[in-house]
Amino acid sequence: MPIVEASPGVSIAYETFGDSSGPAVLLVMGFSAQMIAWHEDFCRALAERGRYVIRYDNRDCGLSTNFDDYPVDMGRFISAVSSGDISSALAMVPYTLQDMADDGLGLLTTLGIGRAHVVGSSMGGMIAQTMAINQPARVLTLTSMMSSTGEPDYGQPGAEAQAVLFSPKPPDREGYIAAAERELMWASKRYSNPALLRELAAESYDRAYHPAGAGRQLGAMILGGSRADALRKLRVPTLVIHGLDDTLIDPSGGKRTADLVPGAKLLLLTDMGHDRPRELWREIIDTLDAHTR
Repeated sequence: MPIVEASPGVSIAYETFGDSSGPAVLLVMGFSAQMIAWHEDFCRALAERGRYVIRYDNRDCGLSTNFDDYPVDMGRFISAVSSGDISSALAMVPYTLQDMADDGLGLLTTLGIGRAHVVGSSMGGMIAQTMAINQPARVLTLTSMMSSTGEPDYGQPGAEAQAVLFSPKPPDREGYIAAAERELMWASKRYSNPALLRELAAESYDRAYHPAGAGRQLGAMILGGSRADALRKLRVPTLVIHGLDDTLIDPSGGKRTADLVPGAKLLLLTDMGHDRPRELWREIIDTLDAHTR
């Protein structure tokens, strides 16, 4: 697994699929999920369309640099945010969404890629939006999948989904794998598959079990703020994909993103939740193929 320094002091683990002479597609994963959540078969199917596909671990996740020297007391952090003490909250978090966006762009630079199609999922969509907003010359197209704009009135999780998201995961392998089934809360109602959730959890645990990074990523995401004004000015060709079964990031987040970005295309998938069921890969890849030409 290649690992390169993508930002000062930050090494990023990545993997590529397809011919490097093809248009680059950078896949940006979401909150606390390793790059393997972009399933290898999905990456290969996209690469077969002539794309050079790159998936990577965000900082503080998987095999990329972690920030364990900066522990975050989530109780104090949430209390500071809730009380409006943003300066104190900012002081607790060692990096921002912008830093995470710089990691992805830095990876492209290291690979000798000037411009790429950027596809972000969930928090990865927020990171991808940040890339497009601040470095539009480097983003050929933007795809924001199951994500939102950072505005508090859109894309909020349901109460039960939020409770699952914030519940600690067991530290032992068996418990961690069993707890993965909690994610059925926000999965596709039609195509949810507990066995696949357990399989990914087992692979993730064995590859790199690093729960402490989740709090820091969450802090960066919460403090990212609204991107609404910047999205209104965005001139990067944009596709928004969202599942109507999504209870973790409400579909209003995707709809709002598409409403704000001039000329954005919106694909709402009836049978998708906060996941990418294999049964819908063909439609998703067909849409990505058309968008990234």
